[in-house]
Order: sequence, then C-alpha cells, then structure tokens
Amino acid sequence: MDRVMRVVPLLSFLCIASITLSLCNGNLNVPCQQNERQTLLMFKKDLNDSSNLLSSWAAEGDCCTWTGVACDNLTGHVRELHLAGYYDEVAGEYLTLGGKVNPSLLNLKHLTYLDLSCNDFGGRQFPSFLGSLKGLRYLNLSDAGFNGIVPHQLGNLSILRYLDLSWNFGSKVENLEWLSGLSQLKHLGMGSIDLTRASHWLQVNTLPSLLVELHLSGCELYHMPSGVANLTSLKVLYLSSNYFNSTIPQVNTLPSLLVELHLSSCELYHMSSGIANLTSLKVLDLSDNYFNSTIPLVNTLPSLLVELHLSSCELYHMPSGIANLTSLKVLDLYYNHFNSTIPQWLYSLNHLESLDLSFNAFHGEISSSLGNLRALVDLSLSYNQLEGEIPNSLGNLCKLTSFYLSSNNFRGRVSEIFESLSNCSFGQIDSLWLSDNNFSGHLSDQLGIFKNLRFLDLSNNSISGLIPVSLGNLSLLQELFIGHNSFEGVVSEVHFTNLTRLSTFYANENSLTLKTSPDWVPPFQLSTLSLSYWRLDPSQLPAWLQSQKHLSSLNMSGTGISGTIPAWLWNISSIEKNGEIIMDLSRNQLSGEVPNIASTHWLDYSALEVVIFLGSNQFNSSLPLVSSAVIALDLSNSSFSGTLSHFFCDRSDVPKNLQFLLLDNNRLTGEIPDCWLHWPNLEVVNLEDNNLMGKIPSSIGDLLDLQSLHLRNNNLSGELPVSLQNCGELILLDLRGNKFVGSIPIWFGQSLVVLILRSNMFQGTIPDELCSLTKLQILDLAHNNLSGTIPRCFQKLSSMATKFSSEEALSIEFIISPFSPYRWSSYYTENADFVAKGREVKYSTVLRLVTSLDLSRNMLFGEIPEELTNLINLQTLNLSDNLLTGRIPSKIGDMEALESLDLSVNQLSGEISPSISNLTFLNHLNLSYNNLTGQIPKSTQLQSFDLFSYTGNKLCGPPLEERCSTNEAMPLVGDEKHNEGHLLEDDGFYLSLGLGFAFGFWVVLGSLFSNVPWSNAFSQFQNRIVKKFYAAIVERY
Repeated sequence: MDRVMRVVPLLSFLCIASITLSLCNGNLNVPCQQNERQTLLMFKKDLNDSSNLLSSWAAEGDCCTWTGVACDNLTGHVRELHLAGYYDEVAGEYLTLGGKVNPSLLNLKHLTYLDLSCNDFGGRQFPSFLGSLKGLRYLNLSDAGFNGIVPHQLGNLSILRYLDLSWNFGSKVENLEWLSGLSQLKHLGMGSIDLTRASHWLQVNTLPSLLVELHLSGCELYHMPSGVANLTSLKVLYLSSNYFNSTIPQVNTLPSLLVELHLSSCELYHMSSGIANLTSLKVLDLSDNYFNSTIPLVNTLPSLLVELHLSSCELYHMPSGIANLTSLKVLDLYYNHFNSTIPQWLYSLNHLESLDLSFNAFHGEISSSLGNLRALVDLSLSYNQLEGEIPNSLGNLCKLTSFYLSSNNFRGRVSEIFESLSNCSFGQIDSLWLSDNNFSGHLSDQLGIFKNLRFLDLSNNSISGLIPVSLGNLSLLQELFIGHNSFEGVVSEVHFTNLTRLSTFYANENSLTLKTSPDWVPPFQLSTLSLSYWRLDPSQLPAWLQSQKHLSSLNMSGTGISGTIPAWLWNISSIEKNGEIIMDLSRNQLSGEVPNIASTHWLDYSALEVVIFLGSNQFNSSLPLVSSAVIALDLSNSSFSGTLSHFFCDRSDVPKNLQFLLLDNNRLTGEIPDCWLHWPNLEVVNLEDNNLMGKIPSSIGDLLDLQSLHLRNNNLSGELPVSLQNCGELILLDLRGNKFVGSIPIWFGQSLVVLILRSNMFQGTIPDELCSLTKLQILDLAHNNLSGTIPRCFQKLSSMATKFSSEEALSIEFIISPFSPYRWSSYYTENADFVAKGREVKYSTVLRLVTSLDLSRNMLFGEIPEELTNLINLQTLNLSDNLLTGRIPSKIGDMEALESLDLSVNQLSGEISPSISNLTFLNHLNLSYNNLTGQIPKSTQLQSFDLFSYTGNKLCGPPLEERCSTNEAMPLVGDEKHNEGHLLEDDGFYLSLGLGFAFGFWVVLGSLFSNVPWSNAFSQFQNRIVKKFYAAIVERY
C-alpha cells in the first residue's frame, strides 16, 4: 500500500511534467475555432487566387494546418496570416493573390499578424477596416497593388510594432497626424507614398518616438524631415529617391545612433563633413547623385563603415582615403568616370566581400595582390579597359561565388582561369562572366567540376576547340553563353545529359554541328535558344523543339535548314502575361508555303508581341496571313510571289499591330492595295525591289506613325499622294527607280533625314521649301527632268552645314522589342543605297554619319551658288551632267568634309579655285568635260587622281602630261570653239541643224507615247541630247 501511495504522487508529477512539456512543444494540436474557419473561407471567397496559393483552404479540415495560417497552440484561435505573394523560380512566374479584402477578417479577434505584401489587388483602395483589428502588432501591405489615400483609421492600432505600406504606387496621404496614435511602432515603411501634402508633419514630433527603422524613399520630399532628429532610437533610415537638391543635411538633423543611412537618387551635389560624427554608422548609400568630381577625404566618413555605395555619382577620382576604412566589406563604385589603374591600396582591404568597379575606365593589369582579398565573394570588373592576363593568385579567393570580367581587353588561355578557380573555389562558384575579351585556348573536361555553376558567359572571345562532354555534368546550370568564338566539332545529346535547369543557350557563330536523334527529348525547358550559323544534323528544323513549352526566343538563322516550315512551329511557345516571342529562321534554304503565322496560344495574351524573321529563304509561294500579335515581320529576299491584296486587305475586322514589315527583294506583283487604314501601327515598310505597279494609294496617309518607307525599284507611277504629308514622323523616304511624275512636293515633314527620289520622271524646279528640312542629311534628286537653278537656300540644311561627332550621330534604329534572342534589345537598323564616290553604296549602321547631295543628270542651269559652300559637313556632292555654267565657287575649299566631288559634264569655265587644295579628305574627284582652263592647283589629293578626273578641259600641270607655260594666257571661249571644227562657224548651218533635230525628235516622241517603258528610257536619252544642243546654242549665240 505504501508503495502504491508513493507511486501516485510520482504519476501525478509525470503527468504534470508531460502536460507542461506538451505545452512547451506545442503538441496539443487544438483545432481552429469553427467560426474562424468560416471567416477564412468567406475571406477566400472574395480573393482571386489564380495561382492556387490557398488550395489547402477547403471547406472541411483544421484551418490551423492551412497554408499561411498560424494558430494559438492552446486555444486554436487564428493569430497570424502569412499571405505574401512570391516568385516561384522553378515555375518562372509570380504567384499572387488579388480581388477584394473581405471585412470578415474583423471576426478574427485574436489576429496579431497580417501579411498581404507582394500581391496584386488591382489598384483597390486600402482597406480602412483594418484599423479596427486592434490586436495587430504586425501589418504588411507593401507592394500589394493598393491605391488611393492611406486610411487614417490605421492610427487606431495602438499596439502595432510593424507597419509597412511601401511600394503601393499612386498612393498618398492627406496628413500624418494619425501616426501619433502608434506609440509602440518600431518599424514604419511608407516608400513611394506621396507625402507632398503632409511633408510639414515630418518637421514636427509626429513620428513615433520608439522608431528603430524608417523608410521614406520615393515620397516626393523636398526637405529633410527635421523631426527625424528626435528619434533617438532610430538605427535605419531610408530617404532615397527624393528631391533634396542640395547637400546632405548636417549631422545635427540626423539621429546619432544611426547604423544605416540610405540617400541614393536624392539629387545631392555635396556631402556634409558632419556625417563623420555618425560614429555608429556602418552602411552608407549615396548612389545616383551628382558629386561630379570629388568625395571628401576619409576623415569625413565614419571610420566603422562596413558598406559604402557610391555608384553613379559622376566621380572622376578614386577617393584614396577609403584605404583607411579597414572594416569595409562592401565597396560599390559602379558607373563612375574613374580613369586610372586599380590603386594598390585597394588590395589591402582584406575584409572586402563585395567589390564592384564595373562601368568605369580603369586600365592596366590586375595586380597579383588580388590574392590578398581572401574574403571576396563577389568581384565585378566588367566594362572597363583592363588588360593583361588574370593573375594566378585568383586561386586564393576560396569564397568567390560571382566573378565578372566582361567587356575588357583581358587575354590569356581560358583554361588557366578555370585552373586557378579549381584550387579552392570551384565548389561554390555560381556566376562566371568572361565575355567580350581576348581569351583564347580550349576548354577542358575540368569544366565539369564546377557543380554549382548557374551562369557561364564565354561569348565574344577567341576560344577554340571542342565543347567538353563534361559540360553535361553542370546540373545547376541555367544560362550558358558561348557565342562568337571559334568552337568546332559536334555537340550531341550527351553534352546536355544533366542540364535539367538550362533555360538560356546562346551559342551563335561557331563552327559547331548539333547532332541529335529524331526521337530525342531534351532534359531541359529552354526559354532562349540561339544557334545562328551552326550546322544541324539532320538539316531540318528539329522535331525536339516541340517539347520546349516555354521557348520564347529561337534563333536558327544561317544553319542550312531545308524543307518546309511545319505548322506546329507557331504553337511551341507558352508565354506568360505581357511576354513576347522572337523567331529567327532567316538565311536558310527553307521552301514551300509558309503556314499562316498565327497560334491559338497567342490569342490569350492581349499584350503579347511576336517578332518573326524569315528573310533570305526560298519559299516561292504567296504571302502568309499574320496574327494581330505579330509586331515585326521579315519576309524579304525569299521569292514570294503574287499580289499584296490578300495580305493587307483580308480579315480587315481583326486589329493589326504590325510595326515593322520587310517584303523587299521578292517577286510581288500588282498594285499596292488601298487598305493601309487597317495597319495604323506601321513604322517601317519596305517593298523595294519587287514588280509592283500603279499609284501609291491615298490611304498611305493613314500611317501616322510611319518613319521609313522603301518603294525603290518597282514600276510605280503617277504623282505622289498629298496624303503622304500626314506621315509627319517620316525619317526616310526612298522612291528611286520608278516612274513617278509631277513636281517635287513641298509638303515633306520636318523629320526627314533621307529623301531619295532618284531615277524617276519628276520635272519642274527644285522647290525652296526643301530648304526647311533642317534634319536632311541625304538628298538624292538625280536622274530626273528637273530644271531651273540650284536653290541658294540649301545653306539652311543645317545637318549638312553643322559638324557633329560620331557620338552625336546615332544610327537610325527602331527598337523592335525590349528583349531578344541576342540577349540585348532587338533593333531594326535603317539602311539606304545611294551613289557616292562614283559607285552605289549601302549604308546602315553609319547612316547617321553620312551626308550627301546629288542633283546629277537633270537639266539644271545657272551658276553653282556660292552659298552651297556653307555646307561644311557635306561629304558627297554630285552636280554632274547638268547645264551649269560659270566658275567653280571660290570657297569650295571651305567644304572640308567633302570626300567625293563630281562636277563633270557641265559648262563650267575659268580656273579651278585654289581653295580646292584644302579638301584633305577628298578621295573621288571628277571635273571632266567642262570648259575649265589653267593650272590644276597643287595638293597631295589633286595630283593623285586619275587623268580622267580632268579630261575634256583645257587644263595643264600634274597629273596631266601637258605642262603650263609661265606666260600662258587663258584662251578665249571663241578661240576654243574655233579649234573644235569649222562646222560650228556657220551660224545658218547650226540653226538649221537645231530646228531639224526638234522636228525629228517630236515625230519620234509621238510614236513612243504608247510604249511607257520605251518612253521612259528615251526621255533620259532625249535629255542628254537636248542639253548638248542647248549648251552649244548658248555658247554660240
């Protein structure tokens, strides 16, 4: 009995201990309250949960086990809701909630924690009822898509410790008086909320005095909140992206215990020396300001700094005093103007974990002292002018995970870099960027030991040899760039064995062959595949592409693919919202009919943009129809035939979003259809080098965004439609080689840079209105029937008259898409063909650098205006084959940029102006068949030209064999003509000859009116004959 009595207390003790232990470990598993479960279900009902974040919230079951729900272990009351959205790296998409926040949450009387951040509530008003959840200690509504005025009711949450309303763009506050009710608040986030109307509240003691962390970035503040000085507990202060527009405030306006101070993008021009008194400061961010030249010496910076961010500060000199910041772990000097070698003292900061010197102008070699920085985790030296080999001491950086060397002038064998990294850092190296350097050598199987490598960029080097099979061991690899090297050999399925996470493979322009079996199913799901100028075995579009469900960028241009385009090609991509598709199969041997470029997948995304490049193939079929999702289409040089009407006019009820259309160099026939009204977004249209006929339809004027129109080398005729003047954004207009008639229009828009009307049948005078086109750089009116004089106002063509640098003269480019299969923005670069230096030249990337004026083969008469010599930026001037008289302008030497000058086949007389010797860039000159006399001026250029440049004149001196006599008088015009022959001495004979020609000419001309092609050719011949006789008559009489 005694033993029993002794056992009972023991059992009681054990029971109590067991219960206590259970309570401590939370193992009672008290289920949630029934009414609270119903509240949560009601709350879910109003939410838009397309990502199935709340799939576990079912009608039955314990709500305490639901995703994001935390309950009190003793009572089962819901205490916390963790419902933040997030980015799923595996799925590659954001998982968010939306819809409406149901007031049923008020039934959760024990709720202390609510996180709805990183969701998308579609611009709804902040739920003001949350101010009645008086038990809340934590409320996070940041980046949740709320809008409007921040509700003052939040001031009722008297025990709130944490409040974050940041990054709800478009939100604002009327006042901040309600903050005084949050006396327990320690964290306040109001980033991006407009505080303009309430900024004065920040100058007084409205901020909770216990604040430890305050975020006021992007709040439209123009003055430092003076009330911050009273926050004696404040340790973290974010004031970035405001408009302080002056110096960093004096230290007496900042709490003395600050540990972090963020003032990036605040339009600061100077830094207060008093900041050194913030002796506890460890993180200082001054990025994106305008310090312009210098940063104060180190004694103006807190000595205990661990992080210093000075990126994009317009700095020109390295602050040498940083060497004394011995505790520094993060140094960010990205995107400044440092132009020196890397200072030796930098290698002494042996606590550095992150060093970013990218986007500067550092030059010289990396010191072997790099090995002293043994704590380095991230090292970025990209986009500088560094050179030499990478020191072997790189192998000492055993903690290195990210290494960026892109866009420098480094050299050496790439295998030596991998050799150094293999010493001790191969186990954690995550990112290796070596692109755009001069690395050479081969890759070895050693590549396979870098098991944690996720990003590898070797593009744009001179690396050769085979791709090692060990590449297939990099199971974590996500992005691989090896394009623009000299790799060779075969890449097969074994190279991709374990690359299950590979999403980007960029390998353009190598001598590689991809050999796969017909039934191969890759282990990866690519988003970008770029194999331009590889060879494929077999040489057909790979069937395994059908397995790639997320492919948005495909480049297999120049790979020798033959056969037809399969119908499944347009359906291989599954694009997320606001995505894009880019496919480039140009420069191949594809043939047959192109299936209509449309997909049922594309219809689900209103913001989807599709770019298709199929140019330079052998399709030999009619044009396909295109989906409204297509914004750029290149079908040039591919033997397409038939008319344009079905392409432009069919399915006119479907909206068209096409912006770039290239159909040049095909066999298209018929007229240009009058359906442009349905294509309002077109910016670039190229129909040149086809067999189109008829007039330009008036609806072309509906293309209000049109910037480039190429119609050269067709059989188009008639006058230019007046509606073309509606295209006010037009930059380039090329109508060469057609049969357009009428006078030169006077209504061209002010945006024109290139105007080519060459080889048509325009007549009349050159209108003075062209002189108002101040942006015009290329004007080609050659081979027409223009008459009259050269306008003196051409001197107003300021783009030809003003010198500019190559940096100022950007190429004429149009952004096709913000992303592309080439890793950078995809552009269409404008091009133009015109005659320069006596031959036809095509310009594209340097088009903005070119200036040209060509008025040749017309019937222009009179003198060359002296004002023309004001075009000092003009590079090509061609006035040949006209009826011009008088002297070569005396100031021709002022046109110092001239590279090509052709004044041949005119009636110019007198001596060559001596100033022509100043044309030091001149490399093409033709003055032949004029009436020039005297000695050829002396210069290096003028004596180096061929004799033909001067033939048909009365010139002497080098390079001609005829010597000049010292006393030689200039021959009279009459004497010159006398020497040409006795026939022209007879005035009656000459006059009768002219009348006879006129009679015979009109007889022949009448017979040609019915044959337009013959008429066009004959008119050119007629012009030359008439000009000869006209010149002879003028000179004789």
